Amino acid sequence: MYYIGVDLGGTNIAIGIVNEKYEIVKKGSTPTKPDRGADAIIEDMAILSKRLIWDMGITLDDIAWAGVATPGTANSATGVVEYANNIPFLNYPLADKLSALLDGKPVYIENDANAAAKAEAIAGVAAGAPISVMITLGTGLGGGVIIGGKVYSGFNFAGAELGHTVIEKDGRQCSCGRKGCWETYSSATGLVNITKDRVLEARAAGRKTSIDNMIGGDLSKVSARTAFAAMKTGDAVAAEIVDEYISYLACGIVNTINIFHPDVLSIGGGVCNEGDYLLKPLFEKVWSSIPADDSTPKCEIKIAMLGNDAGIIGAAVLGK
Repeated sequence: MYYIGVDLGGTNIAIGIVNEKYEIVKKGSTPTKPDRGADAIIEDMAILSKRLIWDMGITLDDIAWAGVATPGTANSATGVVEYANNIPFLNYPLADKLSALLDGKPVYIENDANAAAKAEAIAGVAAGAPISVMITLGTGLGGGVIIGGKVYSGFNFAGAELGHTVIEKDGRQCSCGRKGCWETYSSATGLVNITKDRVLEARAAGRKTSIDNMIGGDLSKVSARTAFAAMKTGDAVAAEIVDEYISYLACGIVNTINIFHPDVLSIGGGVCNEGDYLLKPLFEKVWSSIPADDSTPKCEIKIAMLGNDAGIIGAAVLGK
């Protein structure tokens, strides 16, 4: 049998047909265009799914179910997306709507970060781990907790919002309304904001930094890669920025480990491409903050392996 996995984003809808070995055997995408409304988005999901099935030379009879990884609060019990910030879903019966367009096939839904965490727990770096946690460092900071192969989502399907735990009281303003959330410091956006602030401070103090040359003096050109790139050239200001960013990231990871003590904690997102420039100091800061002797079992911290396919695979295995 095969499974349809839908990874719904604010920009694109990515869909894959996944086999029983959790491999994507056919994949495609289409623009989300959220301004069109919820029904049009679901219709595009069905159209693209059917096209991929047709291209494979199979039929809907060969499909066991479909799963959708969606932003927002997804009630996996009812199949209703209760709220999504950038998608026009408000108490929207996504599962029933898509099922009707797929000849009644079962449809499962889950928050996108939770679905990615489940993918890593079933087919990725946390495969076989009784308890695993995944954090994703993107525009925001997503979190997912898997216990015994099941997504932990709390009584209201909004659990594991790890990015909205506070690590700096009265700190940076977060879009959730609170201040000092982990997301505001350790997401890619957080790294960009830290970089901009420290460059402004360096200018005011008369300190030279190669970052100014890299961005042509235009702070709007700062990216999550800027500070790491400048640090690799020996830039002192950039090294301080990277150290600050990693310190905040380590703080949140230590909090997460202390709460869940997972067998595996995986990290995903583009910043992970920095390799040892990120990981070596990160591991040092994490383990120096968790007292333990050599005989104490430690959580394994790993880089997520499924990348952009995690949402599709995680959605496809929601029926398991």
